[in-house]
Amino acid sequence: MTTTRFAPSPTGHIHVGNLRTALFNFLIARKAGGTFILRLDDTDRERSKEEYVDGIKRDLDWLGLHWDRVERQSLRLDRYAEMADELKATGRLYEVFETPTELDLKRKKQLNMGKPPVYDRTGLHLSDADRDRLRAEGREGYWRFRLDHERIEWVDGILGDISIDAASVSDPVLIRADGQVLYTFASSVDDTDMGVTDIVRGSDHVTNTATQIQIIRAIGGTPPAFAHHSLLTGARGEELSKRIGALSLKDLREAGVAPEALLSLMARLGSGQPVTLASLDELAARFELSQFGASPTKFDAEDLWPLTREQNQSQPFEAVRDRIAGLGVPQDQAERFWRVASGNITTMDDLAGWWRIISEGAEPQIDPEDAGFVAEAMTLLPPPPYDDTSWSDWTGRVKQATGRKGKSLFMPLRKAVTGQAHGPDMSELMPLLRVVKARG
Repeated sequence: MTTTRFAPSPTGHIHVGNLRTALFNFLIARKAGGTFILRLDDTDRERSKEEYVDGIKRDLDWLGLHWDRVERQSLRLDRYAEMADELKATGRLYEVFETPTELDLKRKKQLNMGKPPVYDRTGLHLSDADRDRLRAEGREGYWRFRLDHERIEWVDGILGDISIDAASVSDPVLIRADGQVLYTFASSVDDTDMGVTDIVRGSDHVTNTATQIQIIRAIGGTPPAFAHHSLLTGARGEELSKRIGALSLKDLREAGVAPEALLSLMARLGSGQPVTLASLDELAARFELSQFGASPTKFDAEDLWPLTREQNQSQPFEAVRDRIAGLGVPQDQAERFWRVASGNITTMDDLAGWWRIISEGAEPQIDPEDAGFVAEAMTLLPPPPYDDTSWSDWTGRVKQATGRKGKSLFMPLRKAVTGQAHGPDMSELMPLLRVVKARG
């Protein structure tokens, strides 16, 4: 059984970079008919907030990325302590006492000597008396995992063959001095206990993966299949992290981005495949990790709007009936309103603007050179109600009275009636109009 997971920290809102990871793991599970786990990395008690837990669930639910079950690392602390004790007993987890300042000095010295800045394992050689003395001095101990100095190799689902010399990597800290279990350890225990078979995450985790493979083996597990997708950049190749606050899923949702647009773009971005609107089932059926490359992938939020427009304009009336009713559109006009307005919206919120024009009248837009023409034309416009022939009858009378024709006839009248240079076919819009402000 294929099992994947998405493991965000509830310390803020998830953004498009997080979504890429969540979506890839979801699609792998959906395609295989497997299990998708939402696993909350909430061991940081100070920064983890329930409001962010709720926000993560709301964002995923909005996108249709429904999880099969939820796991919380904060509820598994006893399990991590149990596995830590086993690693201590076998000598794979050892206590160290260096301060950040001391570690920084060591790294600088190694770099000056032309050596890689790797932890020198001083803590591994401390005696019980040494540790007692350090504690008596007020030092707080924390715990590192002793890596076997060998090559760690795997076939990455995106990057291909990966080989990392464990001797070039510092023994990772797994447990802080305050007892907090860090991601590298908790995730390895969880992936083993929960039977995770496939993991996709960002390429900035490649070194983490190497150490986690050894941790998983040390606790008796089998490493899952790993794949590391490229990191997103801005449209000009700039670091996306500096703009990430404006690219949270919450902000995109509130801006009116259609979930189908976001999913369709993110499922193809960086694959070389054309981006077309598709359902989640369609995206899953066509999803192949081998299509994605290692190069940084450019993300431009502006690409979401044409897709959002296409998605929203293609909706059947039944899908928007309740939204239109919520605007106050009478039931007998609702379907016609959708037919008239749907081709002129990007977000669903744009419908409110068209209903205001219809029900309250628009602020006329009249160019100075057209002022006299519009004033004369308005004297020829009969009062509502209007029907399917009202626009052609009116413009015909205006043409006969003024001699204007073509764009110089129709555009000033459209702008005077709707306040817009573009919009629905006026012959279809006129029967819906209740007020024409320019008449006064």
